[in-house]
Amino acid sequence: MDQLFYPMGTAAGDGFSVDVDPARAGWTYSGLRVLEMQPGANIEYATVTNETAVLPLAGTCVVETEGRTFAIDGRDDVFSGISGFAYLPIDSEARITSAGGGQIAFCTAKATRRIDPYCVPAAAIAVEVRGGGRGTRQINNFLSADVADADKLIAVEVITPEGGWSSYPPHKHDITTETEVELEEIYYFKIAGDHGTGFFSCYTSDDAIDETVTVRNEDVFLVPRGFHGPAAATPGHHMYYLNVMAGPSPERVWRFCDDPAHAWARTALEELEPDPRLPLTSA
Repeated sequence: MDQLFYPMGTAAGDGFSVDVDPARAGWTYSGLRVLEMQPGANIEYATVTNETAVLPLAGTCVVETEGRTFAIDGRDDVFSGISGFAYLPIDSEARITSAGGGQIAFCTAKATRRIDPYCVPAAAIAVEVRGGGRGTRQINNFLSADVADADKLIAVEVITPEGGWSSYPPHKHDITTETEVELEEIYYFKIAGDHGTGFFSCYTSDDAIDETVTVRNEDVFLVPRGFHGPAAATPGHHMYYLNVMAGPSPERVWRFCDDPAHAWARTALEELEPDPRLPLTSA
């Protein structure tokens, strides 16, 4: 794997503004596609070997599959509301339409177990406020490992308020042990406001990976292994990221290991009062 960071537009392909599949990422399981849909547009989508979560980032859409119709309640944008989503199993075909247009994310994972398609409305998405002080962040657990069913796919949304920090302390999940499960991870960023920026780090103990990048709206970062975090939102600009994870373990779970040098920060942040600005969004 040569490229981990994809600035906006550089991960495009096949009609998608983001088109990251395992072949491009250099791994096996996790993928993300983002589609810009014009008003009245419709597409035919085949999952093949990938289970897929269809998540509006902006706007709404209707998903028709296997004789079922799911009207997904979306949002104006990721900083103004929470969206519902539809789950599509492997070996399925769907027709997706959007009367008003929008931006739709397709979170994917190579899978083997087939699950019936379903839809979860925005009001049923579990919202968690995690951490404290400047380390407080909002987690929209729409497809976390402990909620909706999937074979391999784990996906959540994270909102870090302006001037705040998230993905901290740095942590990793690149081997499978009693305390850790191997997961490939994609970060897809949104930054609120004109000319907004943030920062993100990823590194390994052997220094094979050592990157700290300036992230802007719609940038993508791939985490194949190593410690990742922190992510920092600059003052005046809220930060959002969509995390897509999957891996080889037969157990669908998120277990991670903190960088020992910074592990103290997790307890320290949890002892602080949470940032009263969060949750920033709701259904």
